[in-house]
Amino acid sequence: MKPKGFCSVLVPKYHPMNNDFPATLVEAIRYFSDPEVAHKFVVELRWPDGVKCPRCGSSEIRCISTRKTWECKHCTEKKQFSVRVGTIFEDSPPPLDKWLAAIWMIANAKNGVSSYEVHRSIGVTQKTAWFMLQRIRLAMQTGTFAKFKGEVEVDETFIGGKARYMHLDRNQRRGRGTGGVGKAVVMGLLERDGQVIAKHVPNNSRYIVQGEVRQNIAPGSQVFTDKLLSYVGLEADYVHQVIDHAEAYVRGNVHTNGLENFWCLLKRGIKGTYVSVEPFHLFRYLDEQVFRFNNRKTNDTARFLKAVAAIVGKRLTYSELIGKAQPA
Repeated sequence: MKPKGFCSVLVPKYHPMNNDFPATLVEAIRYFSDPEVAHKFVVELRWPDGVKCPRCGSSEIRCISTRKTWECKHCTEKKQFSVRVGTIFEDSPPPLDKWLAAIWMIANAKNGVSSYEVHRSIGVTQKTAWFMLQRIRLAMQTGTFAKFKGEVEVDETFIGGKARYMHLDRNQRRGRGTGGVGKAVVMGLLERDGQVIAKHVPNNSRYIVQGEVRQNIAPGSQVFTDKLLSYVGLEADYVHQVIDHAEAYVRGNVHTNGLENFWCLLKRGIKGTYVSVEPFHLFRYLDEQVFRFNNRKTNDTARFLKAVAAIVGKRLTYSELIGKAQPA
């Protein structure tokens, strides 16, 4: 029996996890090269129980098969909509096959993928490729109210260029001080054998650092940090253990090596692939690396499907992206 709301010409004849579904980038490009297949895939993934109006949620719709759109009979204005409405694809000229290829690339590239590489690979301009990647990073955002528990590592790192490589004017604006002066501060929390959280924070003061710890870690958990003075005081709510990196990097199970591994992957992508990231866009690149790290135990197909499943409700306009308009 066909799900209510599907056009007869648009009923998917496959399941995403069957043996015919692609397992590599080359297979994915070939598989989605047919616009009909790409469209059916997104429709089925977005509406597994039948197409519904993205505005009112009604399944009382009329299919316009020639345009691959639907018209809602329940809405008073009876507006037409496509599978792109209310997703990162909305108001985007590139066809779905190029979108799906770009999602596969960024979801599975361990060191990230530059907009120039996407531009050359799928045949769009570099500006379009950059905008597409930023939209995909928005879909990769994962938020949860569940707090970490058990053994949790906490650390911070600095993102920015080295002073000796900076232009003289920029180095002077940076000011004098240690290597962290003028750089963006990123704080990370890692639940051992589990998930990681990375956040761009204003600084590494005690107020900021301990606020993030208490917001994301359940009381009574074991917290492992380095000897930064900002962590002093966590003993009241946690089993706080400190490793002094001036003496050793590991003392039994007291270490932050899990987060050091994540920092290595993050900086390899930023320095090696993206080269330069503006501070106001940094959180998007953190979301990208966190997504891949948290899904590191799955295969390429599973990461791709998880990224595509998160496209709904995350529209991003170019004006919002460059700061000329406030996000909705």
